[in-house]
Amino acid sequence: MLRRLYDWTMSLAARKSAEVWLAVIAFVESSVFLVPADVLFLPMALAKPERSYRYALIATVASVLGGIAGWALGYYAYETVARPILEFYGKFDDFEQLRNSIHGEWEILLLFLVTSGLAHLPPIKVVTIMAGAIGINLSFFVISAIVARGARFLLLAWLLRRYGEPIRDFIEKRLGQIVGVGAAVLIMLGIAYKLLAH
Repeated sequence: MLRRLYDWTMSLAARKSAEVWLAVIAFVESSVFLVPADVLFLPMALAKPERSYRYALIATVASVLGGIAGWALGYYAYETVARPILEFYGKFDDFEQLRNSIHGEWEILLLFLVTSGLAHLPPIKVVTIMAGAIGINLSFFVISAIVARGARFLLLAWLLRRYGEPIRDFIEKRLGQIVGVGAAVLIMLGIAYKLLAH
């Protein structure tokens, strides 16, 4: 099923309505969808590199709006809607474990900006729903989402414009690992700062 979903999403890049589909996929990825918007964004930006920043802007705006929808699911409808979505994707136990370990806005910001926003670990929908479920301030959340998602899509747009097709394989296989290492370093620095501050 996942492979068919992936292939269907890839097929959207060739359509005249690709920009609309990019917005739709970016929106639902941030709240309920399994396939990341990158699957559509990458072939679109490679096919028309001169429009890659436009695509990045579309994906960012739609992703932030989708994030707000995810936040609302967590805040207003956790038991009735958000929990079944998480259970459907097999993410509920991971979600609960993560939710119990998050105690404030700065931790969710770090999670959002570094790990989920840039590397999809955990998936963005998990973080947006969690932010609502634990009552993160909506304005703080929106600013975090703009920075996290904007940084991701603009970085991808810049890489694709600068390096073209050869960078695609690298992005698909290695970008998550590199960002993961960077995230680990930032998390360790954050922990060290907290320890030294107290």
